[in-house]
Amino acid sequence: MQAGHMQIGEVAARTELSLRTIRHYEEVGLVIPSARSAGGFRLYTERDVARLMVIRRMKPLGFTLEQMGDLLEATDRLDDPDRLEPDELDQLMERVRGYERIALDRIADLRTQLERAEDFAATLHARLDQAAPADGRLPA
Repeated sequence: MQAGHMQIGEVAARTELSLRTIRHYEEVGLVIPSARSAGGFRLYTERDVARLMVIRRMKPLGFTLEQMGDLLEATDRLDDPDRLEPDELDQLMERVRGYERIALDRIADLRTQLERAEDFAATLHARLDQAAPADGRLPA
């Protein structure tokens, strides 16, 4: 194996993504292995792992594959700001800020859902406490 490269199994373990999921993200163009071994195995770098972690973090927030690709394309271009015109840099920064705003809104929504779920669980717990016999016996 080439220095600094990992096989897909190690990447899966590090990202907590399945091999199938990583292959799917490759098929849709979100992450492309940086190299292939002499035997044809996919080889990934730390940058590939970081890219997969961005995808993994976006997924539970409900971002689409298209949005993931758009954000990754913008951040890839921002990685080399010296090659960008000032207007282009501003546009890319605003694109990424837009995704940040969406993420923050979705996090707020998830916090509200979590609070409601915790309230519901507490209501059920209180109801069970009310129904428990005074002698501490559990109903059959």
